[in-house]
Amino acid sequence: MGEKVVAGEFDLADRRMYRNKLQQCLLGLERLLAERRFDRPRNLMGLEIELNLADSDGLPRMMNEEVLERIASRDFQTELAQFNIEVNIAPHALSGRVLDRLAEELRTGLGYADRMAGEVGAGIVMVGILPTLQAQDLVSANLSRADRYTLLNDRILAMRGEDITLDIEGVEHLVYTSASIAPEAACTSTQMHLQVTPGRFGPAWNAAQVVSAPQVAIGANSPFLFGRELWRETRPLLFQQATDVRPQELRAQGVRPLTWFGERWIDSAADLFAENLRYFPSLLPICDAEDPLRVLDEGGVPQLRELTLHNGTIYRWNRPVYQVVDGVPHLRVENRVMPAGPTVADVIANAAFYYGLVRALAEAPRPIWQRLPFGAAAANFDAACRDGVDAVLHWPRPRGTALSQVPATDLIRDELLPLAAAGLDGWGIDPADRDLYLGIIEQRCRLRTNGARWQAETFHHYLGRGLDRRAALAAMTQRYRALSTEGSPVHTWPLPD
Repeated sequence: MGEKVVAGEFDLADRRMYRNKLQQCLLGLERLLAERRFDRPRNLMGLEIELNLADSDGLPRMMNEEVLERIASRDFQTELAQFNIEVNIAPHALSGRVLDRLAEELRTGLGYADRMAGEVGAGIVMVGILPTLQAQDLVSANLSRADRYTLLNDRILAMRGEDITLDIEGVEHLVYTSASIAPEAACTSTQMHLQVTPGRFGPAWNAAQVVSAPQVAIGANSPFLFGRELWRETRPLLFQQATDVRPQELRAQGVRPLTWFGERWIDSAADLFAENLRYFPSLLPICDAEDPLRVLDEGGVPQLRELTLHNGTIYRWNRPVYQVVDGVPHLRVENRVMPAGPTVADVIANAAFYYGLVRALAEAPRPIWQRLPFGAAAANFDAACRDGVDAVLHWPRPRGTALSQVPATDLIRDELLPLAAAGLDGWGIDPADRDLYLGIIEQRCRLRTNGARWQAETFHHYLGRGLDRRAALAAMTQRYRALSTEGSPVHTWPLPD
């Protein structure tokens, strides 16, 4: 989504030219892999967090340009809608006290951004879906004023050929039709990047797929949309439906959606880029002047812009990233499953759990994906999104290949947290940080709570006190923002008196 593109018209030849360039880019990537041209191991990680702007009543504020002008920092950028902004944390080495340093950087940056937003009557809310959003807030007129968002909206609707339909059945049932992709803007996430060498990419990506379900189960924070209580982590299903270019006939044929968990374990990053070309027509067929094979022949490193642009319009929950920095290419796994918030402490705890667990599983002598069918991993992800801390997951038994059904909180507490601790030790994370942040995950398991559960219980508390639904959601959002700003992790948050 961050690619800077210029809106314009495409003719019939553009897609054919773009497809040819994509094939050249894929060949270029395969040559780079074969020639071992990639960056050395550096154990780098990075964070991006999408944020909401709301007023003192918890209602969305459509003023990201005014807020960003006051923040005046390259670390903060626009996002899809005018009530969204994004903060990017510079890459850090996974070692020592990095978790505490990240927490301090986030607290400082978000605190400053919140003060600047306050100058125009807005505040930062770090949550997966802003609970007070209504359908009238998510219309094309409220998209950010940038060419890439206009173009993306127009291309998705043109490929779909009809309005976008949301149909989500959870605690309650929501059906809604939109004439734009604006409902996607309701989804605000935490994206975690991990730079890996080509040889470690396959195991790291497979491990990230495995852990997606436990991540979401313990970190769900998006239970409401348009005033309805839906899945505990509604955001992934909303994102899939809001970006779906398939009319119902193509869905019935099994055509793959742009927002995709995947369908198999992989051996190499090239497997995923090849799938992108094989299964997905170009959404933005914009060709660059670079000849990637000629650049390689001349000893240079190609940018592979068509490949990266195409990859950026396919919304895998764990996405491969190719980038050239200071003339050297590298690969990253971008984990996109987690919602934003509720607090900085919770975000860093989620990151500690993810980075530790991915390392431990990727380096295990008998990889878990050899015992867990890919379909079971995908079903786990859906169950975690639907049920949150109450999810029951399929998991291999300690011996053999048979699967058991295990409550997510038991699995995390008894098996995955020790693995995550060992993985953080492998990264060289300070033991005090390891114990502090994994302790937050352990307490969520022990208390069977997370952001989604707190939101739902607080909402129902206000309903029980006689507030109507909109007032209850507004009161809950106001209290959420106040507690989030105080900074104590969500498992410590009390219900209102």
